[in-house]
Amino acid sequence: MKNILLIGGSYGIGLEIAKQMSETSHVIIASRTEQNIPSNIKHITFDVSKDDISKLELPDTLDGFVYCPGSMNLKPFKMLSTEAFQKDMDINFMALVKTVHGILPQLKKAEQASLVFFSTVAVKVGMPFHTSVAAAKGAIEGFAKALAAEYAPSFRVNVIAPSLTDTPLAGKLLNNDEKKDKMGDRHPLKRVGTETDIANAAIFLLSEKSSWMTGQVVGVDGGISTLNSN
Repeated sequence: MKNILLIGGSYGIGLEIAKQMSETSHVIIASRTEQNIPSNIKHITFDVSKDDISKLELPDTLDGFVYCPGSMNLKPFKMLSTEAFQKDMDINFMALVKTVHGILPQLKKAEQASLVFFSTVAVKVGMPFHTSVAAAKGAIEGFAKALAAEYAPSFRVNVIAPSLTDTPLAGKLLNNDEKKDKMGDRHPLKRVGTETDIANAAIFLLSEKSSWMTGQVVGVDGGISTLNSN
């Protein structure tokens, strides 16, 4: 049985990934809270912004890794301080780098581990009020491609770039049906994403079905990054 580690994952997309993967794999969630986590999934209390991943009791081999922490700090550039940019960069990117450093030995022991990171459609498509999060997620995309090149074929690295998805992180933007309909209409497929939409893509990238994919940024975005249907 494969060992899959999720950083974050106690709610939203990460929890949906964990639930699906737990049917066929040994899943570990390292996060600050463990509410909502089913009993068949191991939980380790871990704060990615403060704690050292190498100090955790993890399996000797990790076959899959998913980094879930992120931010959605959508404000006009003139209202974003440099400290806000740094905070977004720290949680989205620097903590990811630190974590991957810490689990390299376990990843390299796998036959071919799969790493899955998250970006945003706003890296590919310039969007107002996304300067900070797009900068941080853009760093993830560049890092993932370089990492994939450096460690192929030892392990694979791919990125999912969603558009707006109905998760707790997007709660303020989607807290009523009118907002959901308005945001959904911006997409060619006329709805916002669901946790399952994004989780399904992650499950695919973690599986052998994607074994000839690495260094890719996969848009799961209702078509908004490539189609003009208005």
